[in-house]
Amino acid sequence: MGAGERAVEDMGGLMELDFYRGKKVLVTGHTGFKGTWLTKILADAGAEVTGFALAPAGEPALWTLSGMAGRIRSVEGDIRDLGALGRIFEEVQPEIVLHLAAQPIVRTSYAEPVYTYETNVMGTVHICECVRKSRSVRSFLNVTTDKVYENREEQARAYREDEPLDGYDPYSNSKSCSELVTHSYRKSYFDELGIPVSTARAGNVIGGGDFAADRIIPDCVRAVTAGKTIAVRNPNSVRPYQHVLEPLWAYLMIAAQQYEDPSLAGAYNVGPDESDCLTTGELAELFCRAWGEGASWRAENAGGPHEANFLKLDCSKLKNTFGWRPSWCAQTAVGKTVEWSKEWASDPASVPAVMERQIREFFSDTRGASA
Repeated sequence: MGAGERAVEDMGGLMELDFYRGKKVLVTGHTGFKGTWLTKILADAGAEVTGFALAPAGEPALWTLSGMAGRIRSVEGDIRDLGALGRIFEEVQPEIVLHLAAQPIVRTSYAEPVYTYETNVMGTVHICECVRKSRSVRSFLNVTTDKVYENREEQARAYREDEPLDGYDPYSNSKSCSELVTHSYRKSYFDELGIPVSTARAGNVIGGGDFAADRIIPDCVRAVTAGKTIAVRNPNSVRPYQHVLEPLWAYLMIAAQQYEDPSLAGAYNVGPDESDCLTTGELAELFCRAWGEGASWRAENAGGPHEANFLKLDCSKLKNTFGWRPSWCAQTAVGKTVEWSKEWASDPASVPAVMERQIREFFSDTRGASA
């Protein structure tokens, strides 16, 4: 028995993971932060995984560190290339499609709006078109963002799935458009074809291996490992922070259950409990406490383009439909991220083992949360 198989056994035979054994799964954006963690879970569960994505941008990259390149079929390609994507569908004949490929950074979207819209909107059109023409797909999930909603800064309550979609910045707006494209394809084609399709609107994720620019936890790690004070741009902004494994588990659950019962398809918020919606300053403080070694942060008024100040998600639909509950509170999520980052900084070769251990710990705690 291999290490991955042992990891699945340690996950306690969770129904949705058992479901994936032997299934043909196509993951777009598999070389990214979320995508790497997701492909590891799927590969350990015994799925036949094909990934379609650009090569990792820059070094270090979690995909490279994870060792997953040798465990799945990894295809380098651009979601904007309909022909290339269509050929992969023809070759793989996937049963389940998980669409994560995106340009995901708000500040980048201001600098490169055309690329952002091409990737996030036309990329969605391309994946929907391939699903439409496929004879094999039985479940399709499009991962968007909590930022798809028309953000009313004065609104104190959390956003629900039935509220208007109208993201402000090019990234958020392109993801609102991605939702609308998916909904149109569902009404125009997928319902008649019998293909269940859902969108997942996830909150801000943190976790080991996120090296992206302009994200709070990667900025924290870069600062402390360089012996610098952490600069926090918007310390009073409220966000639904959660560990990366939380939404990944939700994605797998939604895709598996709608495969079995297409009536479950829909739009779902995926975020932490309201008590774990923190300001960026509070998150930075949690990080400094977990890191120790004199880590500290300061507010920095760096200016820059508009970003929403307040954002919370109402996840009652996901909870009521699937019985899903968050497993790790914000403090635990930050602690696991610090643990991962310190082990990586000490020995990059330890990354596969650290990922496997944390996945095992997460699913062990998930069993407890669901009991």
